[in-house]
Amino acid sequence: MQTRASALLPALFALMLALLIGCSHEAPETALRNTIASMQKAAETHDTDALFEPIAEDFSGSEGMDRKAFQRYVTFVGMRHKSVGVSLGPLDVKMFGDRATVKFTAAITGGAGGLLPEQAQVYDIDTGWRLEGNDWKLISAHWKPQL
Repeated sequence: MQTRASALLPALFALMLALLIGCSHEAPETALRNTIASMQKAAETHDTDALFEPIAEDFSGSEGMDRKAFQRYVTFVGMRHKSVGVSLGPLDVKMFGDRATVKFTAAITGGAGGLLPEQAQVYDIDTGWRLEGNDWKLISAHWKPQL
């Protein structure tokens, strides 16, 4: 009986290890939400590299803006404003296998870093995402000012 139990122990241990590894992997929607949160933080800290890492090479934005044009625009805004604030409304995430859409509002502020921002705008934003390996890539974003 003891021999049988000791033979099952390694198999049981391997099964438990596999379950733990499987549970530690982020669910796709959680990973997408975390990617968006990282991009928000990167925008506020002027970390252009971190902001653009999840943006796909074939990105398309409002008014025909491609990835390079969007990067130039973000760089210009960052140069004009020492302080940038990004507040996101609730994320409406819809998953479609290895694709997703996320709709939300964003309040974006900018200024010289004083107590109050010098500029502010609220946007309605529609985004499209593609899962590449374990990483979500932003493939489209369309924004419209609310005010």
